[in-house]
Amino acid sequence: MAFPASCYIDQQDGALRIAGTRAVAFFRSHSLSRRPLTLAQVSGAIAHYLDNQKLIDDYFAEVDREFERLVPPLSQSNPELFARLQAAREKVASKGT
Repeated sequence: MAFPASCYIDQQDGALRIAGTRAVAFFRSHSLSRRPLTLAQVSGAIAHYLDNQKLIDDYFAEVDREFERLVPPLSQSNPELFARLQAAREKVASKGT
């Protein structure tokens, strides 16, 4: 998916990054940047998102659908590991009550 040109956002390898950094723009929980971002970079990324919100939200919905299609649930791909994780989760939960 192509996004409008922006001096604040680069599209690299399918990821939206804050221009001139490795920071993933619009990542759902945190940035992968190793150096601090400037206020101008953050403001620019926010402005770009607000100007293109529907396009960017549609992009993330498409990425989520593709992930769900390509990556089977652990319960299907590795049932033994899934069962061990479930047992460990239940054990931890039972200790908390």
